[in-house]
Amino acid sequence: MDMHVEPEQTRNNAIASGPPIRQLFRDVIADRMPGLRPPQAAMLFDAEVDPYWDDQSFLGDFYNEILHQNTCRPATADGLALVAALAVDDRILARHRFQAVDLLFRAATVAERHLADTWPATPQHADPDSEARARNAVQVRTPDLLTRWSAECLAVRLALAGLAVVFPTDRTLPALAPRLQTFTHQHPQGTDIGDYVRFVLVLAAQDEDQILAVTEKLTDACWTGTARGVPTRARSLHLLGQMLTKVGAGLTRPRAGQ
Repeated sequence: MDMHVEPEQTRNNAIASGPPIRQLFRDVIADRMPGLRPPQAAMLFDAEVDPYWDDQSFLGDFYNEILHQNTCRPATADGLALVAALAVDDRILARHRFQAVDLLFRAATVAERHLADTWPATPQHADPDSEARARNAVQVRTPDLLTRWSAECLAVRLALAGLAVVFPTDRTLPALAPRLQTFTHQHPQGTDIGDYVRFVLVLAAQDEDQILAVTEKLTDACWTGTARGVPTRARSLHLLGQMLTKVGAGLTRPRAGQ
């Protein structure tokens, strides 16, 4: 028997290795982005695989390659195209779609959230050009993400609601109240989800005085504070990001056997 293995076969075998989530992401991106891909796609398609990767460690490394330690770099905007493609594919588990939308939210709000953290100083690793490009990259993809509302689970809908108030339009803001009505009925004020959806609706109303008052009330009660001199939008998005993290942690925790 001829035991010779062709180089191409060896390469294909290497690419097929790695944790299951890497293989799934690679298949989705291969289908949805068949042409030139951003540099972060190398983590999906390069032959060499980190032997220490499991699903969780791969996800951490992959997302950090795009939004590096919660900061934007010149290549971040391009890498967000990968995240958006994963967020709209039903082959991806709901908890991972949530993580993808959550990352888009964080990339779009880096500048405001860091400003709220460091005010009045300039954030140490600020890159205004890269942050603006990342924000624009998320903004152009948000309408397609929002069209999936009716097909999405609770957790992803809540993340999408966060994106909707980051990028308000005359179409999306009026739609939020009826879309979130069920959640306000099922989740009372004082619960993580109940407070989150009510805060989203306050942001959607675009009344700066009300936004500031609710931001201060919620922050004083439960959340990491920000200086009162911080611009209202930065303070509110800083708070919304904290709330989304807690809501997502409760809703997307894997069940036993998953």
